[in-house]
Amino acid sequence: MPAFFCMDFYLPSYILFLIQISDMGIPAEVFEKCLHNEPHAQEALYKAYSSRMFGVCLRYAGNRMEAEDILQEGFIKVFRNLSSVSSHEAFESWIYRIMINTAITFYKKQLKFQNEVSLKNETRDATIPEDALSKLSYNELLRILQGIPPGYRTVFNLYVIDGYSHREIGEMLGIAENTSKTQLFRAKATMRKILMRIL
Repeated sequence: MPAFFCMDFYLPSYILFLIQISDMGIPAEVFEKCLHNEPHAQEALYKAYSSRMFGVCLRYAGNRMEAEDILQEGFIKVFRNLSSVSSHEAFESWIYRIMINTAITFYKKQLKFQNEVSLKNETRDATIPEDALSKLSYNELLRILQGIPPGYRTVFNLYVIDGYSHREIGEMLGIAENTSKTQLFRAKATMRKILMRIL
C-alpha cells in the first residue's frame, strides 16, 4: 500500500490521481499478441501505458529529456522481458516496477549517499504544511521534485509515492536503512525550503 500520507508529508488528492497507475489496462488478446512480437499489438500496449509510465519517469527524472530516455529504455526492457510476466493480470504492477527500476539504474552513478548518517544530527524542520501543498498544481510539485538532488528525489519517490519501506529502499539502492531515512528527511527539508521561497 503506497505511503501517500507517511510521516508529515501529505499529497493532495488530485496529485494522487495523476501519479497512480491507470487501471485501464489492455485486453488479454493484445497481451498475448505482444508475446508473439506482433507490431500492432505492441503499439497498442505502448499507447495504453506510455502516458502514465511517462508520469512515473518524470517523477524520478531531473528533466523531461531524461524522462523520455528512461521511458524509452523502460519499454525496451518491457518488450524484451514480457514473457517473464506470470499473467495478463500481473502486467500493470510489473511494468510499473520496470519503469522504477530503469529510473534507478539511470541515476545509479548520480545517487551519492553519505556513509555515516544520523537523524540525531538533523535539526532542521522538515515538516511541509498540507495547506502549502494544496496551493500547488501538479506541474509545480513536479518542478520542485525535479529540483532536488537525485538521491533525495529517488528516496522520496520510493517511500512517499511508491510505498516502499526504508528496508526495501536500502536493498534496492544498496544503502543502509538509516541512510534512506536521512535522505527522506533531507528531501523534505529541501522541498520545504523551495516551497517557502515560492509561496
